[in-house]
Amino acid sequence: MIEFAEHLKAVHRELAKEDGQVVGVRLTRTYDATAEDVWDAVTDPARLRRWFLPVSGDLREGGDFQLEGNAGGDILACEPPRRLRVTFGGETSIVEVRLVPEDGGGRTTLELEHTVPPEMAAGGAGALYVGPGWDGGLLALGLHVGGEVGEDHDPVAAADSPATQRFTLSSIGLWTAVVEEAGSSSAEDLAAAVDVAEAQFAPDVDRAGGAP
Repeated sequence: MIEFAEHLKAVHRELAKEDGQVVGVRLTRTYDATAEDVWDAVTDPARLRRWFLPVSGDLREGGDFQLEGNAGGDILACEPPRRLRVTFGGETSIVEVRLVPEDGGGRTTLELEHTVPPEMAAGGAGALYVGPGWDGGLLALGLHVGGEVGEDHDPVAAADSPATQRFTLSSIGLWTAVVEEAGSSSAEDLAAAVDVAEAQFAPDVDRAGGAP
């Protein structure tokens, strides 16, 4: 049985800032796997499709990629096994993944940062549009490198499952708290962002009862 609460606790969430302005989200999690294994999981198409999505394109630095049914972009930097930087769905939407070996190399800390221009970040409320989705990604990666799911695992079906939608609803609550603590967004903007995030990431969850 997947301990979703433990996976939520394993991630540190914060707003990414530049020149004092909110520009995105930053998630940090440590995995019980080598940097080489985590790097392989996030860059090898054969493994990506097992926990995230099928990917196609010219998969090298200077090339491009397209995730099936999701975003595509350009590969700006590819420095195995430490750093991957890509555009994600648009030229000004940047995702960077950094890996740092821990404890003699047997564990790896992954830091994922997704940034956009300040006006798109909406003073922090924009964190609700992407943060919960990346929480789901780090959950899926953890299940994959931890051997909790098999090769026949369907990540799309898993992401749409009632259990994962409840996980994501909890993630939305945690991101809401991060934005509230930063004091960088109005209550109205934040409430609107929460409504959008809940409809996008947990459409089948009964908000009152907490279950689909």
